[in-house]
Amino acid sequence: MGRTLVIGDIHGGFKALQQVFERAEVTDEDQFIFLGDYVDGWSESSEVIQFLIALSEKHECIFIKGNHDTWCEDWLSLGEGPDVWLFNGGKSTVDNYNDYSLEDLDLHLEFFQRMKSYHVDDENRLFIHAGYSSMHGPEKEVYSSNYRWDRTLWETAVAMDKKLERNSQLYPKRLLLYNEIFIGHTPTIDIGIKHPAHKANIWNMDTGAAFTGALSMMDVNTKEFWQSDPLPSLYPDEKGRNNDIIGNKTL
Repeated sequence: MGRTLVIGDIHGGFKALQQVFERAEVTDEDQFIFLGDYVDGWSESSEVIQFLIALSEKHECIFIKGNHDTWCEDWLSLGEGPDVWLFNGGKSTVDNYNDYSLEDLDLHLEFFQRMKSYHVDDENRLFIHAGYSSMHGPEKEVYSSNYRWDRTLWETAVAMDKKLERNSQLYPKRLLLYNEIFIGHTPTIDIGIKHPAHKANIWNMDTGAAFTGALSMMDVNTKEFWQSDPLPSLYPDEKGRNNDIIGNKTL
């Protein structure tokens, strides 16, 4: 049996994706769970999607949909996107797709349309891009956009007393629904952590690849992880999303 490897937000950083695959010494038996936000930021979003499509033909893969993926899917489908997306990495994605044929664009659109909102494995581990607010779990979520936008789940875990045990009456009830939760969306570099961050029973895999951080991949069982070089060093002539901040909030 191969490993189950979970990968954080890529944001168009194809060079970083190639690096973590090399550093993890990926084998034909490995399977993958990607946590979303494949596009927007660095200049190789379409190359990332093309690589993932090919990967899924040889490996068992689960692709979770992120908020940037929803924007890109809408653009591929409708031919236009909102300004808030264009100003938050979307323009680099549009430019990157300039030379694609309609047939190839349709293939990429179909890939986005097949993505999942979340995944629960046989070990009762949840994989989701951002989070959920329902005390009964994501399947009872009133606002499906929370799958791709929620930050309260991670903020709750970060704010918890480190000594709080799972059997404590104060332990957040929505965290008790799963043995472990793997998320992306909120960069760990926001709290000064450059590697996958573990708070309560949540593992945050977004290590800031869209900005000044690296891309991370982790074995979900052993918790061994691998990282690329920081993305600005791989794309020295680009800014990525380092200027994409609205009201002190990254999108």
